[in-house]
Amino acid sequence: MFVREKVNKSGIVSVQVIAKINGQSRLLKTIGSSRDKLVISELVRKGQEYIDSYADQQTLGFSEDHQSVRSVFESISSHTEVGTAMLLGKIFDEVGFDAIPQEIFRQLVMSRLRHPVSKLRTSDYLDKYHELVYPVQQIYRYMDKFHTSQKELVQQISYTHTLEILGGEVHVVFYDVTTLYFEIDQEDEIRRTGFSKEGKHQNPQIVLGLLVSKNGYPLAYDIFEGNKFEGHTMLPVIDSFKAKYRLKQLIIIADSGLLSNANIEELTHGGYEFILGARIKSEKRDIQRKILALNLRNGESAMIEKGDLRLVVTYAESRAGKDRRNREKGLRKLEKQIKTGQLTKSNINSRGYNKYLKMDGQVKITIDYTRFNEDALWDGLKGYLTNAKLSKEEIIENYGHLWQIEKAFRISKHDLRIRPIYHRLRRRIETHICISFAAYKIYKELERQLKEKQSNLSAEKAIEIAKTIYQIKAKTTNGEVSHIMLLTDEQRLLAKLFDFG
Repeated sequence: MFVREKVNKSGIVSVQVIAKINGQSRLLKTIGSSRDKLVISELVRKGQEYIDSYADQQTLGFSEDHQSVRSVFESISSHTEVGTAMLLGKIFDEVGFDAIPQEIFRQLVMSRLRHPVSKLRTSDYLDKYHELVYPVQQIYRYMDKFHTSQKELVQQISYTHTLEILGGEVHVVFYDVTTLYFEIDQEDEIRRTGFSKEGKHQNPQIVLGLLVSKNGYPLAYDIFEGNKFEGHTMLPVIDSFKAKYRLKQLIIIADSGLLSNANIEELTHGGYEFILGARIKSEKRDIQRKILALNLRNGESAMIEKGDLRLVVTYAESRAGKDRRNREKGLRKLEKQIKTGQLTKSNINSRGYNKYLKMDGQVKITIDYTRFNEDALWDGLKGYLTNAKLSKEEIIENYGHLWQIEKAFRISKHDLRIRPIYHRLRRRIETHICISFAAYKIYKELERQLKEKQSNLSAEKAIEIAKTIYQIKAKTTNGEVSHIMLLTDEQRLLAKLFDFG
């Protein structure tokens, strides 16, 4: 192989890597083109680097004879995607999930990361791309046993590893819930219709409660009936987590959807410190007046005493702009609906922007523009209700990490495709959630290690690259030989970062 500089009629130099095959020159790769001599010199250097790296790879003994090349290709007995097994399998073991001895668990968790589909299609995928035979009925039988024997172990392993990477302490935890729907019509004891965060109100669903640490590392989870009020899910998960690991003190952080007098009373009675998103527009009139009288500027915050609790209020211009745009968008939608006659008395309620509607006389629906304008006073304001022994700056900073749990749900729903769920039996539903929980833990550890290695790759991108790394096996006179194909710069970088290949 050699580097060739080819000049076209316009004087542009194209730098190419050429190989001699059967006495003829064949183009292997175009490195780039330019008129600039310095750029051309750099392209030539890169071309030579390509040749050097190509030469370093194990070859299968191609000769310059076409028949020899053909015979080499015909000797290949299999090609298997191995990149994800090397990348994700390494992290799987480092987290500690190899303590679960069944190989099928490893494959189901990794499949959730590299090819999240139904269990039937997972069975086909493992057979076709990884030469692993797991009939779907074998997967179902394993899931039936798994939910009773290993669910707690999976959470224990995840917690132990998270504790280690956080320096041996977990004091602050974040809790939130989401809904996961089913592609069925019938309800049962766990799958119930209820308020869906995904707009699937007609589908039976379950409620998933998730507890994470700072940086979004998963700690614990539980599932509840689909019609259960989300505010009633928090204490069972937190109490169980605290008791299981004999934790003395925890600070609980959750958004305003979990704010209720009952939760505050139970958290206080349980000895927890907490930071909850506050519904400042629903406060009593005297508190509302105090909030609006603060006249906060961008980035400023203040604290208002509220009995045994404290209300921290912040103001941000960026949030004010977003609040204003959302209000105006809601108003335009209502105005359009009024013009087309789509609104009736049944639409007058406190949900969303319907609060701006009012009855004019007995039959006419109008918009309460006074209330709309009064709401502008609250644009940009955000409140946090707490009993924590922290400064207001620490309260704001800790609450700011809550987006990590929102990201956890996005990853679970988008990258891991945790829903919709097609299983019918509760034990299989629980196993599906547990496998997804373990997969999310692997995803977060991959993300952490990439950051630690100062790589610009995202976890998603790293998995995509790994999916392109194949191993070929070929038959020779001395037996079978195998070779991992690292053909691109991305593949070689990933293999170097994680020391495989």
